[in-house]
Amino acid sequence: MFDKILIANRGEIALRVLRAAKELGIATVAVHSTADADAMHVRLADESVCIGPPVARDSYLNMPSLIAACEITGADAVHPGYGFLSENARFADMLAAHNITFIGPKAEHIRIMGDKIEAKRTARRLGIPCVPGSDGGVTEDAEALRIAREIGFPVIIKAAAGGGGRGMKVARGEDDIVVALQTARTEAKAAFGDDAVYIEKYLEKPRHIEIQVLGDGKGHAIHLGERDCSLQRRHQKVWEEGPSPALNASMRAEIGDVCAKAMQELQYIGAGTIEFLYEDGKFYFIEMNTRIQVEHPVTEMITGIDLVNEQIRIAAGAELSIKQSDIVLEGHAIECRVNAEHPSTFRPSPGRIQSFHTPGGLGVRVDSAAYQGYMIPPHYDSLVGKLIVHGRTRNECLMRLRRSLDEFVVDGIDTTLPLFRTLVRNQDIQNGQYDIHWLEKFLATGGMD
Repeated sequence: MFDKILIANRGEIALRVLRAAKELGIATVAVHSTADADAMHVRLADESVCIGPPVARDSYLNMPSLIAACEITGADAVHPGYGFLSENARFADMLAAHNITFIGPKAEHIRIMGDKIEAKRTARRLGIPCVPGSDGGVTEDAEALRIAREIGFPVIIKAAAGGGGRGMKVARGEDDIVVALQTARTEAKAAFGDDAVYIEKYLEKPRHIEIQVLGDGKGHAIHLGERDCSLQRRHQKVWEEGPSPALNASMRAEIGDVCAKAMQELQYIGAGTIEFLYEDGKFYFIEMNTRIQVEHPVTEMITGIDLVNEQIRIAAGAELSIKQSDIVLEGHAIECRVNAEHPSTFRPSPGRIQSFHTPGGLGVRVDSAAYQGYMIPPHYDSLVGKLIVHGRTRNECLMRLRRSLDEFVVDGIDTTLPLFRTLVRNQDIQNGQYDIHWLEKFLATGGMD
C-alpha cells in the first residue's frame, strides 16, 4: 500500500479522496492555489503545498509544480480526482518517469478513450454497441453529406478531442450539413486545439445511461450497474439517479456484462464509466471516462462499494476485492449538483457563503467542501456540493430528496437549490419520464417562472 498520497485536485472531490485515504491509513498531501489557502481539504490534510496563483493553468494544471510537490513531501502516489489532469496521459507518463503512481488507468487507455474517434473504434472492437456514423474524422463537405445520407438525417457532428457540448452541431437536413461541419470544426479548434470531428446519427429522444466499471488489469473486471444522467443543460449533467427508471434487470445485466467483458479484454485498471445514449431498447456508445465521476456516490449508495477505496487499492497492485456476484443493487439513489449559479439563468454566483446548513437523517449524504464563511472563488467549477439521497424505493427516495432540499440552506450566493425543489415536485420527474432534452425544454417554456 502507499505511504502517502498527493491529491491533485480541490473542492469536494479532494475532500472525498482525503477521507478514503485516511480510512486506509495513508498519509495525505493537499495542494492548493493561493485562492484555496483556506479550503477544507487543505485544513484536513496531513500536509499541504501551495502550487501557484488562482488561475488553474498556473496551479492545478501545472504538472512540474505537482511533481515538485510530490518530491518535496515524499508522496509516492497521486490521485487526480476528476477534471483538471485526471484524463491527461502526459501527466500519467510524467509521474511514472518519477516513480510516482498515478491512481488511474494506464496512459495508453487514457489516450485511446480521450480521442472520441479512436474510442469508438475500440468500442466496436470490444463488442460495445455504437451509434451509426463515420468510421473516422470527417473534413470534406462532400464526404460529410455522403455519410449523412447513408445513416439518415438528422445527424450530429462532434469534436473528436473533447466534450461538454463544445464542437457539437446538429444537421437536420442537407442544407445544414456544410454550416454545421464548419462551425463544429471551428469550435473544436478553439476549445481543444484540434479541429477533428466525426458524424453520428442524431437520436431524437434518448436517455443518457452510464455503466460504472472497475478493473484490476489482472484479468478481472466488473460492472456496478448504471446511472441515469439524462437531466442535462448544455450537455452538462444536473441530476443523476440509479437505477435508471427506464431499465429493467435483464437490460441492466446485458449491457453491464458487455461492458465488464470489454474492460477485462482491455485489461483496464481502476474506475471508469462507459456512457451510452439509450433509445427504443437499444444502447449506443458515446464515450468512456477514464476516471472517477462526479456522480459516483449514486453507485456507492446503491451498492455499498467505496469506489475511491477500490481505486487506491487497485493502483497499489491489489486485485479486485469484489466479484460480479457480490454486486447487489439495493434501493434507489439520486444526486443533485448544487452549483453557485442562478437557478434559472445559470449565471455564475461566486462570493462568500453567509449561512450554510446541510440536511441529514437516514439515507442522506452531502459531499461538499463548503462551510459558513467560505468564499466561492470565481476561477473554478461552480460546484458548492452534491446532495445524494437513498431510499428503499424510487418514491421513498424522491420524498426524502424533497425533504432534504427544503432543509438545505446556502445564503449569500445564488445556488441551483430552487431548481431542484421545482424538479422534485414535477410530475414527469416523479414518473421517470424524461430524456436528455427534457430539462432544456422545461426551462425554455418558463418552468422556473
